[in-house]
This record gives sequence, structure tokens and C-alpha cells, in this order.
Amino acid sequence: MKTHHFVADKWHNVLGSVPASLTVESGDTVITETIDAHGVDKDGVKRAPDPNPMNGPIFVVGAEPGDALKVEILRMTPIRPTGWTIASLAENVVDPEAAGKLPPRDKVNWRIDLQAQTATLDPVVPGLEDLILPLEPMIGCFGVAPALGQAFSTATSAENGGNMDYRGFGPGTTVWFPVAAPGALFFLGDCHATQGDGEIVGTGIETCFEVEVRLTVEKGRGLVWPRGEDATHIFSVGNARPLDQALQHATTDMFNWLVHDYGLSPVAASHLMGQTVRYDVGNVFDPAYTMVCRIEKRWLPRRF
Repeated sequence: MKTHHFVADKWHNVLGSVPASLTVESGDTVITETIDAHGVDKDGVKRAPDPNPMNGPIFVVGAEPGDALKVEILRMTPIRPTGWTIASLAENVVDPEAAGKLPPRDKVNWRIDLQAQTATLDPVVPGLEDLILPLEPMIGCFGVAPALGQAFSTATSAENGGNMDYRGFGPGTTVWFPVAAPGALFFLGDCHATQGDGEIVGTGIETCFEVEVRLTVEKGRGLVWPRGEDATHIFSVGNARPLDQALQHATTDMFNWLVHDYGLSPVAASHLMGQTVRYDVGNVFDPAYTMVCRIEKRWLPRRF
């Protein structure tokens, strides 16, 4: 198993079946530097157009449709002392009569202390003089090529992943994507220093990271939606619009996971989910919304 230092020289605004920029073996580790959601690198140079330009794709040898690509997020190191957000809530997350009263959607800057691992507004907004946010790195947009030669914009998400903006996609988390194209064709970018649930201003604190991931093919998993696991939970991800459809996808996938992988009967899975499930909101700004259905590992039966 090798470690690859992948220096991107082109970026993509779609996740699709485009020529690979790197080929790796299953189990290899990739280290790469991302650019921000506007295509600006760590030195302030505009490298690619909006939205959310992705590094990649990375071809993983042996990955075929029906398999799963296991992505272990090993490390996210911030590499730029600045970030940016938008100064107003998005109109679609407030009541219609409140939308016209929102402030302008101006771009505002944040100062990132790379040593202290904190972020502060720059300049400070009155009333928020004491706001110092700890960095909670997360990957906003990543995934694999979709089926049938399609190409999905990095402004949205689907079964193959994409712009999900879920706070749980940070270091220590493992994510599985359903493979729909030979080599999986893995894309990565749009990393945030921190973000509230839902990405309700349309951004997290957008900046640049050095990201380290391990990519492993798991044969014949037959996944439909992305799945994840961290130290305490397993979770299923649904991407769709309206929000209730995204919730249905995530709930159905969790139900199937418990029945097929953990050996629970449909009745047992229903009881367990009914009393232990927790839901998280991923992105509610983009064309497809993201809902996450998660269960604490302590409630799970042992796998057979």
C-alpha cells in the first residue's frame, strides 16, 4: 500500500466519468491540497471557476459497479490563514415574509489562527466581539462518478455523494460510496473550517486544507446511498428534494443496513430505529437537500 502526494493541476465542477488525474491501488492513501469553493488556493490565486471545484478524479484499481468505495478521512490540516462566508441567511431557510428583511448576501472574511486552530470574523461584527470558533474541519463536497455516464454539478448531491455539507464528514469518519463507474472515480474538495448544521447561509467558513484519505474497494456491497461511521455512530445519508424525501432515503437505507448487515428482522429493526435514531440536517441550501439518519453503536447487535 502506497501513499500518493497528489498535486492537482486541473479541477472539476462536476462529478462524472472524466479522465482520471491519478490511479491508485485499493488501500492506498492520498494526500492532496484543496482549493476553496470559489476556486482560490492557499496563496490567494484563482485556480478554477465556481462552484466547488473538485480535485480528481482518482481511479481506484479494481472498483466496479456494485462495489463500494471506502473513504477513511485520516487528516484535515488547514493551510490558509483566511476564510470567507456569506453575511446573511439564505432566503429559503426562513419564512417567505422574512426573506425580504434579510441583510445583503455580502462576502465576509474570517481570520484563521493556524496555531490556535480557531476562526474569528475580520473585521469583527458588533455584538460578536467575543466570538472565537474552534476549527471543526469537514469535507463539504466529495463522492464518486454517478451511473450511466452522467455528470452531476458540484452544486448538488445524489446517490454518488456530492455537495452534502454534512458536519460529520471530518477526520476520524469513514464513508462508503456506491460505485457506479469503473475505478469509482473519486472527487474531493470544498472543505470548511467549521459550519453550522444545514449550511444555512450557503457556506461554511470556506478555506483550503491538506487532506489525507485512504481509499479501499469493498466488493459487491450493492449500496444505494452513502453510508458513514465514526467512533460512536453509524449513519446513512439521503440526498433529495423535498426534505422529506431525503429523510425517507436515509431512513430506508438505515433499515436495510440493519436487516441485511446486522441480521435484524424487519420488526426488530423498526423497534431499534424507532427509539434510538437521531437525524442530522446536512445541506438545505442547494438543489438537493441532505438528511442523515444515525444510530449509536452501543445499541447495535454484533454482526454475524
